[in-house]
Amino acid sequence: MAQGKDSINSVIGQGSIFEGKFYIAGSLKIDGKFEGEIKTDEALYIGETGKVKTNIAAKEVTISGTLIGNIKAENEVRLEETGRMLGDIQAPYLDLAKGVVAKGNITITGGQKKDVKKIVEESFGGPRPLDGKD
Repeated sequence: MAQGKDSINSVIGQGSIFEGKFYIAGSLKIDGKFEGEIKTDEALYIGETGKVKTNIAAKEVTISGTLIGNIKAENEVRLEETGRMLGDIQAPYLDLAKGVVAKGNITITGGQKKDVKKIVEESFGGPRPLDGKD
């Protein structure tokens, strides 16, 4: 992760429960329970004891705890070995550790702005009929 955990300027601590909207300038670490809406232009870290239910849009996301919701990351998503996730991921880069439990769809863009489906189809030689006839 480019930012590093020392740049965290807000924390929802272990044993804390937060429900509602949390708009933050900077990075956030969640070790407690959060349900609602999060908006940050920086990094979001869900610690091992963190339990989060929200859709996330952030520069970088690291999950060591539990997330129910979708992620859209500008730079990367990292799921640590204790990470548990139910939701979709869209990011240029995805790092999955051994032991991760997750279910959802992923879209890895490789930093491309073009539609991912078109990139893959062009790489293969374009869309082809399913019945095998040209």
